[in-house]
Amino acid sequence: MNTSVQAIPDIHIGRVYDQRDPECDIHYETFGRLADFFGRNTPAHRHYCFFQWHFLVRGSISLNLDGQVFSGRAPLLIFTPPTVPHAFYSEQDTDGHVLTVRQEVVRLWYQGASGQWPESLLRDAAFLELGTLAPEALRSLFQIAELLQTEFVGAAAGRSAALLALGQHFFIQTARLLLAQDDTLRQRPERSEDLRLFLDFCDLIEAHFREHLTLSDYAGRLSVTEARLNDISRRVAGRASKEVVHERLLQEARRLLRFSAVPVSEISYQLGFADPAYFSRFFTKRCGVPPSQFRLAQSA
Repeated sequence: MNTSVQAIPDIHIGRVYDQRDPECDIHYETFGRLADFFGRNTPAHRHYCFFQWHFLVRGSISLNLDGQVFSGRAPLLIFTPPTVPHAFYSEQDTDGHVLTVRQEVVRLWYQGASGQWPESLLRDAAFLELGTLAPEALRSLFQIAELLQTEFVGAAAGRSAALLALGQHFFIQTARLLLAQDDTLRQRPERSEDLRLFLDFCDLIEAHFREHLTLSDYAGRLSVTEARLNDISRRVAGRASKEVVHERLLQEARRLLRFSAVPVSEISYQLGFADPAYFSRFFTKRCGVPPSQFRLAQSA
């Protein structure tokens, strides 16, 4: 077993760094503040279930991205899909914008431009220096990033909707940049077979988590054994394949409990549970409190 892969920690920004809204779909922070918290010499880590963009506007960085080493000066863009390990060292004056977005939100943005983006857009990590970019294109990225910063730290009416809209705009602008570059500029690391299978597993979960497929069903659709699927999941994400499926169900349950007035029993049916009592036990075992108590705590 590859213990070096297992040793790479998974960092959930909302829970580890910023607990104001630990389950938020979109998280914004300046690179400088994150570097002050995690260190300028940040060891290898990953962000399970989250895409991340680093848009650096000042300074320089040395980066190990999925096993390939890059270095460059701002302005530059780093794009990291879920589970891809990365480590970096930055000088003290390096700063910019970091956007971390839950994977199902990014997939919805991707689907909204159906047929316009290749599948590789969501699979390939990228490091792109932007020094030769046209001033108006770079200015547009600056403006969107600054608006994201303003909305995230604010509390104006419509904040969540504004963050989603601005995040999608940022996604589209960066996608255009990445896809417009010559392959010699956009360096794309080769993906391991295990990582490819794990990302396919995540895609299947997103499409079918409400159907409560068995692990055997998932493994069959991926043309691997259940044991191999579990081994891949443990090595890539540091958790059993069943936990990956359960986490997606819990994430949706928490969102519905926090942001809707739908009765708990109806939520259980929406999530594919035939028995609300079983849903309550499932939720309580993993979250420490019953669904109704979780909802009350969120509204307090």
